[in-house]
This record gives sequence, structure tokens and C-alpha cells, in this order.
Amino acid sequence: MPVARHRRTFPARRDALPQIGAFLSEVCEASSLGRQTCLRLTLLVEELFTNTVVHGHRGDSEAPVSLQCDVAPGRIALVYEDTGPAHDPFAHVVVPDGTADVDERPEGGLGVLLVSAMAQQVEYRRDGDRNRISLVVATGA
Repeated sequence: MPVARHRRTFPARRDALPQIGAFLSEVCEASSLGRQTCLRLTLLVEELFTNTVVHGHRGDSEAPVSLQCDVAPGRIALVYEDTGPAHDPFAHVVVPDGTADVDERPEGGLGVLLVSAMAQQVEYRRDGDRNRISLVVATGA
């Protein structure tokens, strides 16, 4: 079965999240992916996108965020690109100390931990002026 490629670009603005969700729903529907897979994919992208807007651009921006989903039997390969400052979000992923009190735990990092735990493969690289994050998500198919 050939790979189905879906690609779209969005502005790095919080109000683009509904359009991103609609795009991912279209990808899932066109590829007959189950609800759990679609929810997982949406959660991963929303976490990456929110980090781009809040931490990368320090707020809403017209800068492009590109999503590419290559769907094949049993997997989705996602390529997420933004033009924020160079930053590998996976370089310092730390599992929080579950025995520490909530106010003793460091702030942040849980979203990136979630992304890295939910994907089978995670890779970051700087490609020119772009951050490129590649993920592989199992579809259960």
C-alpha cells in the first residue's frame, strides 16, 4: 500500500489550533485511522504547536508552522517544522520525580515528555532556519 501524504502550513497563532485539529481529522478520516490514533496525533501536534507559539515566538506570530503526515500501514510519520529559534525540545527530557511534592517539582517539560513517550521515534534537527521534528506514531493497523 502506498504512503498517503498530507501537508499544510499554518500561522503560529493560538487561533490556528481549530484549523490544525480539522486538518488532522481530515488526515485520520482519509486514512481510516481510529479515534485513539487521531486523538494521540492531535495531542502531540497541539503540544508541539503550543510550545512553538509560547516559547519559540513568545506569542502569536504569522511565522509558518508546517505539518506533514505520511500515513502507511501501521504508522504515521509526522514532520513538524517551525521557524522559531533553534531548540531541541528532546535534548533534556527528564522524567519527573514522582515521589516529590508538586511544589518541589520543576516547572515545564511535561508536554515534551508526553510527546516523546507517545511516539515510537522522535528526532530533532535544525534545517536552515527551521526546527524540524520528526515523529513516528503507531496506528495499530
